[in-house]
Amino acid sequence: MLQPHQPPARYALGFLVLIAIVVGASAAAFAYTAGWFSPQRLTPDKIVDALTPPGVDVLGHRRNHAKGICFTGVFEANGAGSALSKAQVFTRGQYPALGRFNLATPNPNAADATVRVRGFGLRISTPDGQQWRMAMIDPPVFPVSTPQAFYDLLLASGSKDPDAMKTFAGAHPEIAAFGGWAKTAPWTGSYAEERFNSLDSFIFTDGSGAEHAVRWSLVPAAQPVPVATADLAKRGPDFLEQEITDRVHTAPQHWTMVVTVANPGDPTADPSKAWPEDRRTVDVGTLTVQQIEAEPDGPCRDINFDPTVLPAGIRTSDDPFPAARSSAYAKSYDRRTAEAKDYPRTTTGAKP
Repeated sequence: MLQPHQPPARYALGFLVLIAIVVGASAAAFAYTAGWFSPQRLTPDKIVDALTPPGVDVLGHRRNHAKGICFTGVFEANGAGSALSKAQVFTRGQYPALGRFNLATPNPNAADATVRVRGFGLRISTPDGQQWRMAMIDPPVFPVSTPQAFYDLLLASGSKDPDAMKTFAGAHPEIAAFGGWAKTAPWTGSYAEERFNSLDSFIFTDGSGAEHAVRWSLVPAAQPVPVATADLAKRGPDFLEQEITDRVHTAPQHWTMVVTVANPGDPTADPSKAWPEDRRTVDVGTLTVQQIEAEPDGPCRDINFDPTVLPAGIRTSDDPFPAARSSAYAKSYDRRTAEAKDYPRTTTGAKP
């Protein structure tokens, strides 16, 4: 299990610079704030305001994960998930899926090779009228342990004080695990080669009423191929969208949904802490992406991937982030829909 630790002094400066760059480029991946915080401490408005970078036109766009592309497909449940949850989505069968590949940046025109964190929004619908919405990212851990700490991280990363990040890291050593991933994990040239993780913990309730604390991941069928960042930059600013469009046009792409079940005592309220690798896992089905559509005219454009929209049989845990994200997402949704004229739909699907 990854344990938080203080970065050694010999590489602390480089480590903190890296963290500042990652947070500055992809803070939108972590736009989490709880609606129940007092206005004096933290509000959704404050977080969303903090995610609006100077000089970047965000009108009409999501304030987090602003650059993305839509997909449609199916989730085929194999029935194994029914041992963990009574939700219909785990009953053997196929269910329509809609989602969005995205980059964790508030800049809708960011070059793909400059954004470290990649995201995946998903909505699965079932015949009983319920939905399961989720928002996942590719890091294996979250950088901090509480919504307030994340807001403090945003402030530190944008501060003019050269010691701000060093001070923050000293107070929040858990950030070292995320920083290690950002610095050493290989980049790929395709969304189809990424593993996307819920990070947050949820509670599955089975048919007998027993509860199971879980996290889940989407594991790609495509083999990840590491690519140097310098080579990615040569592929153009929008290579990820073009690559996934071409790949899915050639053949549908698949991910296995793997649910990890916590043992008693595993941290469920802190997504900055990984669970041990020996925890029980259950393959509950396969997500198949069948079609890609540009976002301006695509079906995901107006979907809010609120992780608290859950079917019966799944509920939030003591992890504070889903409720926090829900509040920030709602505020972002309100703003961008009020600005629809600034991001009109097009007949060609091209971005305005």
